[in-house]
Amino acid sequence: MPVSRRAVLSTIPAASLLALAGPLRARAATPPQRVAAAPAEHAVLLGNTVAIFAGTAGSNARPEVAGKLAAIDSTARARLDALAGAGPGELFRGVPLGTSDPNLNTSFQYLYDIALATRVPGGSLDGDTALRRRVIDGLGWLHERYYGDQSAGYYGNWHHWEIGISNHVSRTLVLLAADVAAYRPELVGSFVASMDAYLRNGKDGDVDLDSRFHTGANLADIATNRILQGAVLGDDARISKALADQLTVFATIDPYALEHGVTDGYYADGSFIQHASVAYTGSYGRNLLARVVQTIKILQGTGYVQGADLVDVVRGWVVDGFAPLIFEGWMMEIVKGRAVSRTATGYADVAGVLEAVVDLSGHATGADAQALAGYVKFVRQTSRAALNPSTFVSPVSIARYADILADATIPAADLNPERRSVAFNAMDRTVHRRPGYAFALARSSDRISKYEYMSGENLTPWFQGDGAYYLYLAGQDQTQAYGVDYFTTVSPYRLAGVTAPVEHRHTVPELYGTAWYDNPALGFTSSSESQNTYVYFPRGTNRFSGGATLGSYGAAGLVQSDDAAYAAKRAGRLPDDFVAYRNAVATKSWFLFDDEIVVLAAGVGDLAGRAVSTTVDSRIAEESDPVTVTGRLRDGRSFTGTGTAPLAWLRYANAAAQTSVGYAFLSGPPPTVTAEVVTRSRRVVRTANPDTMVRKRVFAVSVEQAAGAPLGSLAYALLPNASEQRLRAYPGGPVVVLANSTRFQAVRHAGLGLVAANAFAPGRHAADRLVVDGPASVLLRQARDRTVAVAIADPTTDRDTVSVTLRGRRLRVVSADDGIRVRRIPGGTRIEARTRQTYGRSLRVTLR
Repeated sequence: MPVSRRAVLSTIPAASLLALAGPLRARAATPPQRVAAAPAEHAVLLGNTVAIFAGTAGSNARPEVAGKLAAIDSTARARLDALAGAGPGELFRGVPLGTSDPNLNTSFQYLYDIALATRVPGGSLDGDTALRRRVIDGLGWLHERYYGDQSAGYYGNWHHWEIGISNHVSRTLVLLAADVAAYRPELVGSFVASMDAYLRNGKDGDVDLDSRFHTGANLADIATNRILQGAVLGDDARISKALADQLTVFATIDPYALEHGVTDGYYADGSFIQHASVAYTGSYGRNLLARVVQTIKILQGTGYVQGADLVDVVRGWVVDGFAPLIFEGWMMEIVKGRAVSRTATGYADVAGVLEAVVDLSGHATGADAQALAGYVKFVRQTSRAALNPSTFVSPVSIARYADILADATIPAADLNPERRSVAFNAMDRTVHRRPGYAFALARSSDRISKYEYMSGENLTPWFQGDGAYYLYLAGQDQTQAYGVDYFTTVSPYRLAGVTAPVEHRHTVPELYGTAWYDNPALGFTSSSESQNTYVYFPRGTNRFSGGATLGSYGAAGLVQSDDAAYAAKRAGRLPDDFVAYRNAVATKSWFLFDDEIVVLAAGVGDLAGRAVSTTVDSRIAEESDPVTVTGRLRDGRSFTGTGTAPLAWLRYANAAAQTSVGYAFLSGPPPTVTAEVVTRSRRVVRTANPDTMVRKRVFAVSVEQAAGAPLGSLAYALLPNASEQRLRAYPGGPVVVLANSTRFQAVRHAGLGLVAANAFAPGRHAADRLVVDGPASVLLRQARDRTVAVAIADPTTDRDTVSVTLRGRRLRVVSADDGIRVRRIPGGTRIEARTRQTYGRSLRVTLR
């Protein structure tokens, strides 16, 4: 089958996309007088940028945009009031300068807010020359006293100096370009020189593609700032070089052929990574999406690059990277990093994504444009929170959004199939979607971080990558189920899906008195590699984390491990006062079907002899919500309320939210049911959160193991939206556990004709008609037409080949992925999957 140009571009490798940057780098080296079209193109860039942030006369005349214009105006007037009331050492009242880099960043942002209001067509401050000059004088004042001396600057967070301040200054210079040129033209050169000087993680005042600071979303921010600076300066070489640098973030990361050693960016399976090893689609990935779509808009009408090429790539990100992670307008917790602890995530995250999709739909063509616009409608219709377009950055985007909603020829349609199972193995995440629910699983390995803590955010993150999962139920306001209040009121040791030792851990600020471990003599500073490796986002130490997908079904597995900090501490590589915590142990599988998620765990316990808790689920509700808990014991007696009992099944229902979850206990010790009202401040998870007390009813189901108990096993099924009638019929139902050990875990679902298995150890592993050689994840399904479909993946990413044998009659190939070899053997059919350099991807074959 021929491969379309669009398909090629959507997964374009780094080397190929870098070749597209060649003409830009050549243009950057061309003498300015030979770039004849440059001045006109610079004017287009400036005009496009002003339109993005200030809108146009056409967009701003639209009634739908009035709320945004009012917000810009009121913000500017508040900044003007603060400007007028500033005290000594301040440009704005309440924002003291001299030792606070966040306050310096904020001061530049406030100047931008005022400048923006003076450029809004139709705004009350539009064209106010005197006010623009006050902004320009404010820029000069900040540069003279607090920014221009690089020997005194660069304290605190590097991001403020290399990205944040430059972002506000660059946009302000664009907005006021003509006024600055007429009033204080020397400021442009002074600021650009200073911004270059503050690129201390760059090279010679420019981007350094070999720098770990100049990757992914950070690189896109820096490059965009430099494009705008070049447009103001009339420096074509600067623009061309910055665009060539930014093109690198469009390249699909090939983990086997890294460019500049960079692992940050989008992967072929839709994964997005930032900070080298953090699953981050929902925060940094969202920022990158917004920034590159802005770049496409800024470049419109110029000849720097062909925008269609970039649109095709970004469309692939939306379809394969973002859409699976958005459920009824909510961004899933598993890809937010430290942002899970912020008060405005979830629906707000998706509003930012949706603005980018709105703009992208205006640059796409044909069916692609229709599908993107249809997705905008779909998210708006299914979101459980009203989307406020006034939160969009651009007034033009608001007008385009209104046009999409009003266009009756565009049907609302999800970019996801109704049933979808996605293995984001490059970032150790799994998403399983069905009508009525979505299941999101966070794993970790020596490739991917267990969690992210930084800057006093996500203070209690320790188990977020140890198989924590989130079951989103349709129709529910997810702020009442997850978000910051979930992490505030649910114990960090009892996140749903987690096996954790029963102990108390201290946060980083509690341990060290600062937001990081400070020991410069031994390489620990606020942004050092050691800090990243052992404090901010430590990886696991296990290899096995991954899974396979077959059609809309999936399997995932994880061998739980200690983190890199504990391993290094135990090996004597960390200072004596550095605190590292030992983890519990477990080998786990998640088998993802239609009506249930089956979870197997073996080798569960603690090698140090501590008590261990494995949480089946933790759910929050308002204290006043009519929550009921009913169940049945294995001997047939009924169960209600709380306590430890040999349950066959349990049902949690919240009538106020119209949600329910069933739990079928297939094997293992008696579970414990708890329900308590918890009151905590949102500051327990983030120091910058308001000291708002949250009071929630917390329901949990767990399996407890006493201190010194031998390693154990358990198996259970989660049944979203299950009725009591269905649960009563579930024991002896369609799912049979075939194996549950630290070597091999497998189940059979009779109703679906599926056998799903994870093999964790070398050797031969057998279940039903399936025989697996060595570590692998395998799904087998027999259809009514007697065809047999098989999916095979290598969750270790280490194996060159994985062999699977199907016992029984000999089968022939109907269809097969590249890398699959099938041959007959005595007693069955042998499948060899070439998994070398597939990075956990599933290989599939259909036999008859």
